[in-house]
Amino acid sequence: MEEQPKGPAVAIQGQFIKDLSLEIPHAPEIFSEIKSSPKMDIHIDVKSEPKGNGMYTSQLDISMTGKVEEKTLFVLELSYMAYAEVNVPAEHLEPVLMIELPRLIFPFARNVVTQCLTEGGLPPFMLNPIDFGALYMAKKQAEQNNSTTENKVN
Repeated sequence: MEEQPKGPAVAIQGQFIKDLSLEIPHAPEIFSEIKSSPKMDIHIDVKSEPKGNGMYTSQLDISMTGKVEEKTLFVLELSYMAYAEVNVPAEHLEPVLMIELPRLIFPFARNVVTQCLTEGGLPPFMLNPIDFGALYMAKKQAEQNNSTTENKVN
C-alpha cells in the first residue's frame, strides 16, 4: 500500500506582484480618440520553479496591448506569483504547478489588471477566465513539436 502524503495538497504561503508595468505612450491625446472598445492583444504564460523543501513558485505572466485604430493605447505587463507548499505525488506535481496554482491566483491577478487600467485612466476591462488546462496542453504540445523538429535537424 502506497503511503499518502501528509498535510494539504497545496498550501499557498503567499502571493504577490513580482513586476507590474503600465505604459500609455500617446497620453493624453489618445484619450480623446477612444470612441469604442480598444482592440486587445493578450498573452498569458505560466512558469514554475522549485524552491526546496516542498516549496514552489508559480508565476502567471500577463501581457496586454490595447490599440485604438493602429495607435497603441496602452501596454500592460504583469508577473503575479504564488509561493506555495505542494504535497502531491511526483506524477501530479507539474499539473498542479502549471494548472491548479495559476487557476487559484488568477482572480487576484485579474483584479490587479482591472484596477491598474482603471487607475491609469483607461476604460474598465475584465480579463475573461482562462482554461489553464488547455494552456498547459498547448504548451506541452509546442514543446513536443520543437523537440521533434530539433531531432530531425540533428
